[in-house]
Amino acid sequence: MSDQYKFLLTENDIPRDWYNINPDMPVNPAVTAWNAVLHPQTQEPVTPDFLAVLFPMRFIGEAVSLDRWIEIPEEVREIYKLWRPTPMIRARRLEKALDTPAHIYYKYEGVSPVGSHKPNTAVPQAFYAKQEGIAGFTTETGAGQWGSALSMAANFFGLECHVYMVKVSYHQKPYRRIIMENFGATVTASPSNKTHYGRSVLENNPDSPGSLGIAISEAVEAAVMSNGKYKYSLGSVLGPVLLHQTVIGLESLKQMEMAGEYPDVVIGCAGGGSNFAGFAFPFVHQNLTNGKNARIVAVEPTACPTLTKGKYTFDYGDTARMAPIVKMHTLGHDFVPAGIHAGGLRYHGMAPHVSALVDSGHIEAVALDQLDTFEGAMMFARAEGLFPAPESAHAVRQAINEALKAKEEGVKRVIAFNLSGHGFFDLTAYDEYNKGNLQRFEYPEAQIAESMAHLPQVTL
Repeated sequence: MSDQYKFLLTENDIPRDWYNINPDMPVNPAVTAWNAVLHPQTQEPVTPDFLAVLFPMRFIGEAVSLDRWIEIPEEVREIYKLWRPTPMIRARRLEKALDTPAHIYYKYEGVSPVGSHKPNTAVPQAFYAKQEGIAGFTTETGAGQWGSALSMAANFFGLECHVYMVKVSYHQKPYRRIIMENFGATVTASPSNKTHYGRSVLENNPDSPGSLGIAISEAVEAAVMSNGKYKYSLGSVLGPVLLHQTVIGLESLKQMEMAGEYPDVVIGCAGGGSNFAGFAFPFVHQNLTNGKNARIVAVEPTACPTLTKGKYTFDYGDTARMAPIVKMHTLGHDFVPAGIHAGGLRYHGMAPHVSALVDSGHIEAVALDQLDTFEGAMMFARAEGLFPAPESAHAVRQAINEALKAKEEGVKRVIAFNLSGHGFFDLTAYDEYNKGNLQRFEYPEAQIAESMAHLPQVTL
């Protein structure tokens, strides 16, 4: 065991239940319950009828459930077997390159068919839609990981999939667009002329690079205007999405036990919160209920510093103010971040559960610049042979920072992070880094101040 690299589970070890953090939340449950999700026009708590326009009923039921364990449908587990369980790997070569006493482990979600963690929730959402006789989904995607995953899942269940892809990523990452189209999805650069809101954005700014908030608005509008033919699907932020992703952390707990160690630090990148929560929440559960005290660290880009610079308050989930209002860390719903290559981390808000746990001090948050992040990704790749996605590279860089701190302090520290996806479709970003073309993007203070002036005035 002393020189083991990989810690592998069998298909029998795929979790049979997802972990639901709702009953364990150490903060006022109204913060994350549906009675704190407000109608975008009336600012009253949303009704089941309003939610049913957007989401399958089983998805809504998971959002309000107070059951700690929610059974994974067998049809979903069967598809999970295509890539789950995923490996936990000790980064021994990186440890050696850093000359650190730290032990570094990473959970590698890039072995899924589309190269990221996103199918963990795409598959159950598509299964629920099929059960309810829905024709298909509208959705948004940033870097394309989510769009690829939902396109695959929709294909498995014979559903349509209509994806609005943030325009800057649409042009930066053509291979993910091709994957979506190969699975039968339609992919539209957002903002687009297909929706009323997209047209209004283009009228004001024909060269708009787009944002996740804008793409969400277009996808929500398309779903609402379909008269029930399509539901809207979201790949992050909402409670059921975080729930589905906990298969990552539940497997990781078993694998750390196989390794004979337990992490002192648990790290994940954070854009909307799905891969971070999926990896971290089972460890948070251990902190809250089993006497563990691992540090839980969410890592975001300095160009879109939602957790580290945003305000914890009520805001719209999208730019057009069509999606519900929730309490979360936000930079303002009409903030458009710089076109960094970590497109999946360019969301103005954050999952309400993650936001509440950061606000209560149960989770730490740090922001990293994209040049430092790519430097860390290159260090990792040259040691371990794997190029992380630009989003995942934020977790990689923070793990390196923690390992170097352990070296400086002369202490052994066990570090575990989620490598949420590979970067083989993001090589143009690495090319830009190698050519010296990437820029540092610091906190855009004036732009965010303008956006924050437009927050809804909620009086709960």
